[in-house]
Amino acid sequence: MPDNRPQPPSQPWSSPSGSGPAGPPPLLLCGARLTDGRTVDVRLGGGRIEAVGTAGSLTADATRACVPRLDLTGYLLLPAPAEPHAHADTALSADGPGPVSQDPEDVQRRATEAALLQLGHGATALRAHVRVGDMAGLGALRAVLRAARSLRGLSELTAVAMPRVLTGVAGADGLAVLRDAVKMGASVVGGCPDLDPDPTGYVEAVLETASEHGLPADLHTDASDPARLARLAAMAGGLRPGVTLGPCGGLSALPTDVAARTAERLAAAGVTVVCLPQGGCGAADGREAAPVRLLRAAGVRVAAGSGSLRDVSNPVGRGDPLEAAYLLASCQGLSPEDAYAAVSTRARAAMGLPEVRVEAGFPADLLAVRGDGLPAALSLAYSRIVVHGGRVVARTSAVREYCDSAASGSGPELPRQGRGPA
Repeated sequence: MPDNRPQPPSQPWSSPSGSGPAGPPPLLLCGARLTDGRTVDVRLGGGRIEAVGTAGSLTADATRACVPRLDLTGYLLLPAPAEPHAHADTALSADGPGPVSQDPEDVQRRATEAALLQLGHGATALRAHVRVGDMAGLGALRAVLRAARSLRGLSELTAVAMPRVLTGVAGADGLAVLRDAVKMGASVVGGCPDLDPDPTGYVEAVLETASEHGLPADLHTDASDPARLARLAAMAGGLRPGVTLGPCGGLSALPTDVAARTAERLAAAGVTVVCLPQGGCGAADGREAAPVRLLRAAGVRVAAGSGSLRDVSNPVGRGDPLEAAYLLASCQGLSPEDAYAAVSTRARAAMGLPEVRVEAGFPADLLAVRGDGLPAALSLAYSRIVVHGGRVVARTSAVREYCDSAASGSGPELPRQGRGPA
């Protein structure tokens, strides 16, 4: 049987920053539509956007310089989304027999395949939450970090170390493993305080470790206990480079006034909330989505992630950031622009990544989606072209055809989605 799993491109890798043997070659994106309605050409070079001009204005210079061109007629050009809440160590494990395999080779294979699937959707950067300690030790983290190295140049995969217990007698081992995970290469300190006998002590241990190493903290919590969340916000207020919480679905079950006061405390502490519109994850109870509009009204920075990708917590998880944006617009009442910002601009900010705009000087991490505008792109985002570090790293082409009408050929032709440049 053919292997339909996503595969890395066959061409040699070149560093997005230009530090590889040759660096990414210049590239001209022609005829792309922007969200403000303009049709533009965009010249990329050295991993960044060099110039943006009206359609056709950059063609002559590109022709003289023999710069390759990519026709994006019919496509909407957007900053690429990012994935702030993935579970790479358990992804794609729902169909396996028995317990999820923690064999390092299996974990690395699943993490690589999951990252490529999400790259195909447009996510050029992913933050993977990886369990450490207990029986698994550091094996899963080591495998995910190997996957990250193998994907270098295609996507940026970073790891959050998640110990189960950090307090009491058992917590001493967990704290030692957490520190070893940071030394190994975990770039974010995290965990799930809801699973510890002493949630407040757990948060203190995570924040102290993060502060000690100058790393961000990213904590899983259902957020169903407002008093506990208020204590967390008080402790998190002074930590830099910042604290992220998710998925916080329990806030939806609280009385509106209680949830609003809790959201105000999170906003005052500068905490970012990553919601999971596509479903929950195994590290936090409940599948309710966080009350995004309430959080935004209180001034909380809200990003959106995918959560589980076809594991036991969500066997049908897609890991598609555009679906997360669609659900925020469709179910939570956000505007298409605000919903897409949650999976792109605000997701990148939550991950400590530089901002991306379709303007000169910004990183060339872009997503081209077939569609006339953002609402259409979120509704029918089938054909996609993904640019990371200034080069095309993934393409998805969708063609819709209809059978001939039973009526005579004198009537209007049936619609057909053409192949176009993809």
